[in-house]
Amino acid sequence: MNNRAYVFPGQGSQSVGMGAELFESSQAARETFEEANDSLGFPLSRLIFEGPAQELQNTANSQPAIMTMSIAAWRTWQEMQGSKAMQAKAVAGHSLGEYTSLVAAGVIDFSDAVRLVRKRGELMNQAAVNRPGAMAAILGLNELAFEQICDETGVELANINTDDQIVISGDKIAVARAMDLASARGAKKTIPLPVSGAFHSSLMEEAKEGLAHAVRSLDFKNPKMPVVGNCDSRPLSTGDEIRAELVNGLCQCVQWKDSVRHLVGSGVTQFVEFGSGGVLAGLIKRIDRGVKVSTVSDTASMRKLAESGD
Repeated sequence: MNNRAYVFPGQGSQSVGMGAELFESSQAARETFEEANDSLGFPLSRLIFEGPAQELQNTANSQPAIMTMSIAAWRTWQEMQGSKAMQAKAVAGHSLGEYTSLVAAGVIDFSDAVRLVRKRGELMNQAAVNRPGAMAAILGLNELAFEQICDETGVELANINTDDQIVISGDKIAVARAMDLASARGAKKTIPLPVSGAFHSSLMEEAKEGLAHAVRSLDFKNPKMPVVGNCDSRPLSTGDEIRAELVNGLCQCVQWKDSVRHLVGSGVTQFVEFGSGGVLAGLIKRIDRGVKVSTVSDTASMRKLAESGD
C-alpha cells in the first residue's frame, strides 16, 4: 500500500554548494541543472555551486535555485529506483515548494516552472521595494494569541508551520512591535527572518497581477497524483484551481500544519522531503511524531532511504 508523500521546501532552504554532489554523480541531476541554465538564459548552476551567498539569497535567484535542487534530487531518486520507483500518495510544498510539487505531479513542465518562479521572485522583489516590510518567526504561542497580536499591531499571519511556530509578516515597525508583544506574552523565542519583504501578506498585493498573467500563459495539466495546496490545505484537481491557488498564495497564509494533518488523515505515514536543509522534516516531526520522515539531498541519503525498505 502506498503511504508515502513527497514534500518540497521553500525559500530559506538554499545554501551555496547544494546539489553539487548530485551533479557529479547523477545524469538526471546534471540534466536538471543544465535545463535550468538553458531555460533561464544564465548559469544558475554556477551561482548555486559557487555563490556568492548574498546573490543566491536574492529572491529572484533563490526561488529557481531551490526548485532546481529539489527536482534534481527527485529525478535522481527516480533514476536510482528505476522500475521500483513508487508514485507518491500525494505531494505538497511549502510556499515556493508548492510550485515544485506541481512539477513532480506532472502539472507543469520543469522548464516552464523554473521560469515562472524566477518571474515570481522578481515580482516579489519589486513589491518589497515599493512597500517595504519584514517577517519574523515566533515560537511558543498558540494561534489565538497570534490573532490577538495581529489585531493589535496590524501584522498578518504568513505561515502556520506547527502548533507553536508561526511566522508573521507586515510593515517593519508593526513586526517589531508584534515581536515585543509576543515576548511579553510568553513566547519562547522571536526570530527576525533574513528576507527582503513582507511575503504572504497584503504588502505583496501588487505582485498578483503580474503573476496571474504569467500563470495564464502556461499549460497546466491535471495532476497525476493529489497536490495538497497551501491556502486551504486540500487537494487541487484542476488547472483553474491551481492557477487561483498560486496567485492567491502571494498574500495568503501558508497553512503548512493543516496540510500535513490532511495528508496524515488521508493515510500518509511517511514523508520524503526532496531538497537541502531538512526544514520541512523538522516541522513535520513536530506536527506528528508518529510519522516517518526522511530528507533526500544527496546519493548517500537516497541509498539510506532505499535500504530502509520503507
